[in-house]
Amino acid sequence: MQTQVEVANQPELNSMAAATIPQSQPRWSLGLRLGFRFAFVYFLLYCFPFPLGFLPYTDKPAEWYELGWHKVVPWVAKHVLRLARPITIFSNGSGDTTYDYVKVFCFLVLAAVAVLVWSALDRKRASYSRLYQWLRFYVRLTLGGTLLSYGGYKVFPSQFPPLFPWRYLQTYGESSPMGILWTFMSASKSYTIFAGAVEMLGGILLFIPRLATLGTLIGIGAMANVFMLNMSYDVPVKLYSFHLLLMGFFLVLPEMRRLARFFVFNRPTEPAAAELQFQRHWLNRGMLFAQIALGLFFGCYVLYSSHQQLKSYVSGDFLVKSLYGTWGVDEFSVDGQPRPPLLTDEMRWQKIVVNINKALAVQGMDGKLIRVQAKMDLNKKTIELTKRSDPKWKANLTYELPTPQTMIADGQIGIQKVHIKLHHLDEQYLLNTRGFHWINELPFNR
Repeated sequence: MQTQVEVANQPELNSMAAATIPQSQPRWSLGLRLGFRFAFVYFLLYCFPFPLGFLPYTDKPAEWYELGWHKVVPWVAKHVLRLARPITIFSNGSGDTTYDYVKVFCFLVLAAVAVLVWSALDRKRASYSRLYQWLRFYVRLTLGGTLLSYGGYKVFPSQFPPLFPWRYLQTYGESSPMGILWTFMSASKSYTIFAGAVEMLGGILLFIPRLATLGTLIGIGAMANVFMLNMSYDVPVKLYSFHLLLMGFFLVLPEMRRLARFFVFNRPTEPAAAELQFQRHWLNRGMLFAQIALGLFFGCYVLYSSHQQLKSYVSGDFLVKSLYGTWGVDEFSVDGQPRPPLLTDEMRWQKIVVNINKALAVQGMDGKLIRVQAKMDLNKKTIELTKRSDPKWKANLTYELPTPQTMIADGQIGIQKVHIKLHHLDEQYLLNTRGFHWINELPFNR
């Protein structure tokens, strides 16, 4: 039989012996236990089904999960909240739909009910230290993956691609606040890449446990900027960006005392406690390797996807290359009668701007730009136009290109026959020609 001294001198046996000794956990206060139960259920509901939908070939399970909420949320809106209108629009390009807000309401109610049931069934438990570590682990990876996704689509700026020609013709007054922000980000490629790199830096650090606090602080700074932009420019991702910011504060909250001692009071502080330490060293090393590998995979996958999306956006088939650009209207006839370019003529066009094969923009004589839906057949050389705001409005045109710089279009707008002659405009705009200057003798602010 080995003596206690012999056991103490053998690290492996020592760690096994220590593992058999029960570790007493400090008792949490009632408020802390209730708060943890609520946070655990709420964050689990909000973050799930991550990582489904983030990993390749996992879109379908994530969609199936979401379809379940498509049944629950409209029912709650109708029978519990008694909203005046039924929910028919679900999460799309907007994350601030009625559906999204009612879904969060469902999460809050479910979390509150879970706290009551959990508290009644588990009154004697002193703390949830181990479960808390698992919750932090899940929230940390969710936030890290999201930051990598946010940043990747900016480093290769497919989220803010080069401006379409019609944007240059739109006045500031006619732009939406979100349109102004998108124009700024698209015109500021260097800033967009910088913002994306910061988000990706915070994201990848969150996959490294020892650097997770630094990654969280970077993520909070990045998401605070995103949240304020969303609030200031009415970007419909306010709800989501707020929750990402909330996740960052949740992760950094236990570190506030240590951070305050170091940054505010200029005092030394103790190292952070390690998260999710297992009794077997190989399991700890495996978990570390798996997290780093997952972070690198997320980052590389997002960068690849964004690069491919940007590549197809810039040179893809959906760009109408033969018609791309701005066309000035030289002649415009209605039912055989020429229409002079009068500012009071509500029907005559001044310019058309062709971007993609599903939409184009028409500038009236009053200077206002109207975006219309388009169906283009480049083989038959036909264009069918419709307005989302006016389902009855329709135009059908057949065009010819006598030269690459001229176009002739004939057809109907409504019930009236039109004949249009146009020429291609090689317009240069200050926004994309001014460039960068190290030396400016005077401010160039126009």
